Amino acid sequence: MTESRSDALRPREIAVPVPDRFDAQLWFIGRIHTPWKSRGECPRRGDADNGPECRIEVFHPWAAGLAGIAKHQRVQILYWMHQARRDVMMQNPNYGDVATGTFALRSPVRPNPVASSIVRLLAVDGPILTVRGLDCLDGTPLVDIKAEFGATP
Repeated sequence: MTESRSDALRPREIAVPVPDRFDAQLWFIGRIHTPWKSRGECPRRGDADNGPECRIEVFHPWAAGLAGIAKHQRVQILYWMHQARRDVMMQNPNYGDVATGTFALRSPVRPNPVASSIVRLLAVDGPILTVRGLDCLDGTPLVDIKAEFGATP
């Protein structure tokens, strides 16, 4: 992996060796389109009420799974943070005096860079969802879509 300046370890951070093989496979079912082109531009947390509109493109044949989604006001979007490091287990996001374990943070840097956001569903146009509340790069791979747990249509 080529390390960019933003991927360099900070003071007190610890990276670990990663396994030489993966345990599972998955399919990207679509692509997310946002206004953000670099990790530095992305918000730390999406805003489902006031954030910019983003588009989620669901690929064929997965688009058939969108049947009935329009009746939900909010959906959970799972996505793959494809530009994140996967080997840092102790992080120092604010360059402070103490590092924190990866699993105690919402950082994109993690062994399996899966992110989840609850977004407001604004429109459905065939295989395209318009949503508000994402916090990822333009072109981020889509892993899954779920109706918000416990929400009633």
